[in-house]
Amino acid sequence: MIYITQLIYLIEGQETVFDQFEAMAIPLIAKYQGQLLFRVRPAQAAYIQSAIEQPYEIHLVTFASDHDLANFMQDKERQKFLHLKEQSIKSVLLIKGEKL
Repeated sequence: MIYITQLIYLIEGQETVFDQFEAMAIPLIAKYQGQLLFRVRPAQAAYIQSAIEQPYEIHLVTFASDHDLANFMQDKERQKFLHLKEQSIKSVLLIKGEKL
């Protein structure tokens, strides 16, 4: 089991485009033995201390294996909508780990 945490930074004004991409991509996670554990848009008041830019959203996703994650990333349906991701996301910090 692997865990993926994503800190997602958007291009200003592209929130609707990002939501369109997520509406298509998130349901595909389950097709590859994955699960979205949470998707959070943290409010400014939620930060106690920060040494990096505050992300628009934070996702925690789990997949059964690296192979399942790779297959999700290469999904043909998801790839049809990557232009929405590219249009809306400035950057992503991806943290990959395991449950200890």
